[in-house]
Amino acid sequence: MVAEPAVPRSEESHDVEPEPEFAPVPTEAVEPITADTDLDPASHFFYALSSACDHGLLWLLLGSARAARKGDPAIALRLGAVLAAESLLTNGVIKLAFRRIRPQDHFTHHEELPYGMRRPITSSFPSGHAATAFMAATLLSKGTRLAPAYFALAALVAYSRVHVRMHHPADVVGGATLGVALGAIARRFVKLT
Repeated sequence: MVAEPAVPRSEESHDVEPEPEFAPVPTEAVEPITADTDLDPASHFFYALSSACDHGLLWLLLGSARAARKGDPAIALRLGAVLAAESLLTNGVIKLAFRRIRPQDHFTHHEELPYGMRRPITSSFPSGHAATAFMAATLLSKGTRLAPAYFALAALVAYSRVHVRMHHPADVVGGATLGVALGAIARRFVKLT
């Protein structure tokens, strides 16, 4: 048997697929977001909104404005009472049942966060901000043409928690669902008009 001479393959041969090119993987650590970070406009908005809603403060302010407009301070007191009860239920009982770990972005350093944002120590699921926002929107929207605005604000608050990396998306969906359910129950017993 006579061996056939080897034929050199051309680099343009279609028999062999070229190696795919991949973008280089960054090796440097991602810079943490702190109070000194130069934020884009959307991040400024969402960090400020999320911080303004700590402890339901924005919703208490809206309830107080309604109370002042109606000349009935009991409106603000009733809203404050039901939001406190919601917070105890959400942050005490329900979060203890899930114990979901939060996104780690803001828990890898101890620098101050933008707009004085707190680092919660409770479970990530469900989002307390989303639960409070949607409960307050459900209560404040009864009997007013502003209902779409209240729910739009609640949705922005809920999204802000994902944007600022304090919650996973499912956390805010769970919180929003809880808030609407609790708000629907509370509307039967609490008058805010």
